[in-house]
Amino acid sequence: MKLARIIKCYLRFHPEHRKFSATSSIRTLKRETFLEKISAGPSFQEFLNVKSKMPMASTVNAEFVPYLSASSYKGHGRKVYFEVYGCQMNTNDAEVVWSILQAHDYNRCQDIQEADIIMVITCAIRDGAEAKIWNRLQHLKALKHKRSTKRGPLQISILGCMAERLKQYVLEKEKSVDVVAGPDSYKDLPRLLALTRHYEYSAVNVLLSLDETYADIMPVRLNEESPTAFVSIMRGCDNMCSYCIVPFTRGRERSRPLESIIKEVKILDNQGIREVTLLGQNVNSYRDISKETSMEGTTVPGFNTVYKPKVSGLPFSLLLQRVAEAVPNMRIRFTSPHPKDFSEDVLRVIRDYPNICKNIHLPAQSGNNAVLKRMRRGYTREAYLDLVNVIRRFLPGVGLSSDFICGFCGETEAEFDDTVTLIENVRYNMAYLFPYSMRERTSAYRNYKDDVPQVAKIERLQRMVKAFRDSATELHKEYAGRRELILIEGKSKRSNDHVFGRNEANIKVIIPLKNVLISQSSIQQSEQINVGDFVAVRITESNSQVLKGEPLCKTTIQDFYNIK
Repeated sequence: MKLARIIKCYLRFHPEHRKFSATSSIRTLKRETFLEKISAGPSFQEFLNVKSKMPMASTVNAEFVPYLSASSYKGHGRKVYFEVYGCQMNTNDAEVVWSILQAHDYNRCQDIQEADIIMVITCAIRDGAEAKIWNRLQHLKALKHKRSTKRGPLQISILGCMAERLKQYVLEKEKSVDVVAGPDSYKDLPRLLALTRHYEYSAVNVLLSLDETYADIMPVRLNEESPTAFVSIMRGCDNMCSYCIVPFTRGRERSRPLESIIKEVKILDNQGIREVTLLGQNVNSYRDISKETSMEGTTVPGFNTVYKPKVSGLPFSLLLQRVAEAVPNMRIRFTSPHPKDFSEDVLRVIRDYPNICKNIHLPAQSGNNAVLKRMRRGYTREAYLDLVNVIRRFLPGVGLSSDFICGFCGETEAEFDDTVTLIENVRYNMAYLFPYSMRERTSAYRNYKDDVPQVAKIERLQRMVKAFRDSATELHKEYAGRRELILIEGKSKRSNDHVFGRNEANIKVIIPLKNVLISQSSIQQSEQINVGDFVAVRITESNSQVLKGEPLCKTTIQDFYNIK
C-alpha cells in the first residue's frame, strides 16, 4: 500500500507519466525503468522546507508540492547584493555564499537599487544585533513594494545565525522575506531561490549538520582590493557557555581537513594576499579527524570542559605550524579562541614562527569566580591570570585582547568590581565590551533570571570602557620609539594623506602617505607606499585606540626579523 502511494505521488508530479494510473504503473513498469525515471523526478528534499506566504488552505491545493529540475536553479544573470552583520565568520559565510551563487550564473552588484536578490547575513549573539536587522528589514520591505513589476520580483533572503534561531518566525513577522537559510544550508540556496521565484513561496532550510564545513567550496572574496582574507577552519562550538546562543545556531564542532586549509591558504598567497585570519567559533580546539592519529588534546591546567576531551585528530598547534611553513611571506592570525586550548604546544609554535602574529585573543567574560561558574566558563580568575603569565613568558610583548560581559544574571556590584580589577591588572590592547542580553534556548535562559536592571548594565559598561581605555592608554605609551612592522590596508578615514595598517598586536597604526626606501638595505631607491606593502615604522604617538608613526622603509617579514 505504501509503495502504491509513493508511485501515485511520483506520477502526480511527473507530467510525462500522469496519463497512467498508479495501479497500472505498478503492474507494467520494470524495476530498472522505474528507478531510472524516479531518479529524474523530485527528490525527498523537494518535499521539505517549503512554507507558503499565504495560508495553505485558502490559496494552495493541499496536495501540491513544488518541484523544479536542477536546471532551473540557474540565476540567469540576476544581481545579488550582500549586507553582512556580526563577526568575521559571517563575512566568510558571505564569501562562501557568493562562490555558490556565482557558480550558478548569478552576478553581484554594489548598489542595492540594482539588486534582484538581497542577501542579509545575520548575527544573533546579542539582542541589539537582532534589533538592528529587524529595523533594516522594514526598509527592505519598502524597497520590495516600490519595485516595478517590469523588473521582476525582488527576493529578500535572511541567512546565518538569526535565521537559524528564529526560523519561521522571520517569515511570520516579515511577510516580505522569501528565503530563510541557516549556516549549514548555503549549498541549497540556488534551489531555495528558484522555488520562491517560480512558485512565489517562502522557502526555509535551517537544518544543522554534523559534518558540513564547506571544505569543498573556495570562497570568492567580497573585497578584492583588501590584502587580507579570512579562512574558516572549523564550524560550530561544543563549549555550551550558559549565556551563548552559538552552539544552537551553528551546531556542534567539526573541523575541515588540514590539507584543504593549506590548499586554500596557498591559493590566497598566489593571489597576493599578505595576511590571513583562521576562523572558528572555538578556533584553537580544531581537530582534523580525517587522519588517523593518537595525538591527544591538551587542556590548560586549571581549565575544564563540559564535554569529554578530544583524543584523536590533528591538533591546532600542528595546523598553525603547517600553515606558517606553507606561506612564510604571509602573516597569520586566528580568532576566536577559548583560553582552555592555549596549551604550551600552541604557544611554542606562535613563538617559533615569525609570520604568526604575537597577538592572542583571550576572552575572559568576567573576573569573578561565582559569575564565571554561572557562565560555565570552566576556569577561575586565578587560572586565567596564571595563563596570562605563561603566555607572556613564552611571548614577551604579546598583544592581548579580550571579551567581557557586564550585568550577567545575578551579578552583584562586588562581583562586577572583580571584572574591573582584572581588566586593570592584565592590561589589554583591545577589548570587546558588552552588557548582557538574554538569549532563548541557552542554559541561562532555562536556569537563571536576567535580573540586573538595564540602567545598572549601562553604568557598568561605562566603567568597563573607562578601565580598559585607561590601561590601554598606558600600555600603548610603551610603543613610543619602537620599530614596528605593519601591513598597509588602506587610506585613513580622516585624511587622504595618511594610510593605516596594523602591527603584530593588531593595533591600528596611522602613517603619512609618502615615498620610502624600497628595502632595509636600500640607500637611495624609494617609491610610494601602496596597499599590501609591509612597512617598517617608528612609533611616535599613541592613545587607547591607535598608534601613529613615521614610515622608515618597505620590507618583508623575513628581512624585518633578520631571518636568514
